[in-house]
Amino acid sequence: MTERNRGLLPGTVDLVILQTLTTGPRHGFEVSRSIRSRSDGELELQDSALYQALHRMEKSGWIEAEWGVSEKGRRAKYYRLTPSGLRQLDREVGFWRRYAAAVSKVLEPMPDEA
Repeated sequence: MTERNRGLLPGTVDLVILQTLTTGPRHGFEVSRSIRSRSDGELELQDSALYQALHRMEKSGWIEAEWGVSEKGRRAKYYRLTPSGLRQLDREVGFWRRYAAAVSKVLEPMPDEA
């Protein structure tokens, strides 16, 4: 992907954040770093978009946050998935898989019409 296109597609921010939190509580920088690492550097989430999404998901009850100390000894807010967030993740994964399958079908060559 080009530098300009490395951001996440609309509708995928919540999905990748929720999936990242399935492994346990993480602070914002860890979430961002994990997304970038797991996508081999293809997906990057700008800090403003990340924290807007985290705050929105916290308000929705999909994640909870508490203050802790980071691996560098700094105060950091740690986010964890709630049961409601896990249900939301299941819904979003289902939607994304159906959407990706539909787009894949459209990308296939059209059969010759006789």
